[in-house]
Amino acid sequence: MNAPFQSPSSSAGAHQPLRLLIAAPRGFCAGVDRAIEIVERAIEIYGAPVYVRHEIVHNKFVVDNLKAKGAVFVEELDEVPDGVPVIFSAHGVPKAVPEAATSRGLDWLDATCPLVSKVHRQAERQIEAGRHILFIGHEGHPEVIGTLGQVPEGTITLVETVADVAGLEFSTETELSYLSQTTLSVDDTAAIIKAIEARFPQVVAPKAEDICYATSNRQAAVKQIAPQCQLVLVIGAPNSSNSVRLVEVAEREGSAAQLIQRADEIDPAWLEGIDVLGLTAGASAPEELVNEVIARIKELRLVEAEEIVTTKEHMTFKLPRQLVR
Repeated sequence: MNAPFQSPSSSAGAHQPLRLLIAAPRGFCAGVDRAIEIVERAIEIYGAPVYVRHEIVHNKFVVDNLKAKGAVFVEELDEVPDGVPVIFSAHGVPKAVPEAATSRGLDWLDATCPLVSKVHRQAERQIEAGRHILFIGHEGHPEVIGTLGQVPEGTITLVETVADVAGLEFSTETELSYLSQTTLSVDDTAAIIKAIEARFPQVVAPKAEDICYATSNRQAAVKQIAPQCQLVLVIGAPNSSNSVRLVEVAEREGSAAQLIQRADEIDPAWLEGIDVLGLTAGASAPEELVNEVIARIKELRLVEAEEIVTTKEHMTFKLPRQLVR
């Protein structure tokens, strides 16, 4: 992903139609839809400005649109003035954050994805049951920070790789459980879980898989198209975990892959010699950006586009009761 993409030498070119395979599902998931609607509804009800702690979702286009409507994005709670509403991002926050907001008398709204909140509740239950948690995730990601902040310090250990499992200093007598970040690689996580279960047979698994439906579905869709492609374009932000995972999935399936945020990042040289191009979008990328990218590709090449649908999504989540009118 980091190295510049070199297009293959081929007789294919601008005169031969480019076959464009568009993955579905792609783009916004139910948690992202809900988070954005929370900000928009809050602005309508409370009036601007409405403050948001951290990016509501990892997408600059979405964040800039919300800024234009009256949202103010800050890194920490102490940047929020008294007397204005504050919203917590879809990735979740440590328990200390809403506690601090409440102690200041701030009106706050929690846009945490319900599937992330489910992991938070599972973490609390595992600690109540006396188990130490092995949490599979990427250090520093907001979702990981939020989940680690749900339980007392020293009761949860971050595991990032299979190699980390070998270094864990627990005995087979220690009460253990595992949970995971919702936006991980399905295959990488399965390998880590396999290593954990082999080393610690007593470990307790979550009742249901923690990786969210949208992450799993988007990776499965890329697996469907990537073997046919010479290049897959993934629309998403560099700090979007699920988008970066889509790039990795495409590469593992034998295709080159590029992460882009907007259509103007496409280098026309990428399409030289390409017969089949794949396209998908991370869960924080709106369909508007997909259409923008398709339009740009059509400016560069004659295109035969086909949507490859691997599953249909119908998930929706309720809004916080304060915003239901």
